[in-house]
Amino acid sequence: MLFALTCIDKPDSEDLRLANREAHLAYWGATGKVKLGGPYTDDAGEHMEGSFLVIDVADRTEAEHLQAEDPYQTAGLFARVDIRAWKWLLGN
Repeated sequence: MLFALTCIDKPDSEDLRLANREAHLAYWGATGKVKLGGPYTDDAGEHMEGSFLVIDVADRTEAEHLQAEDPYQTAGLFARVDIRAWKWLLGN
């Protein structure tokens, strides 16, 4: 089952994001669950402001567990997180 994770950073937290970025990427890479993902940015594409991931997991419980263990989450980066079941219809 696919779930979309929308995670919005706290204001003025890019340094915290950068300090935990390698751990975040390694964590999600090791799960083998990510179908697509990347950071939200400002309109100029210069500053990261959040994360978007689509993950393939058994159920919501697994999605919530994986998100809770994300190094960005445990570092306190996110102001809010939205986890929604998602159906892929368009694109590769």
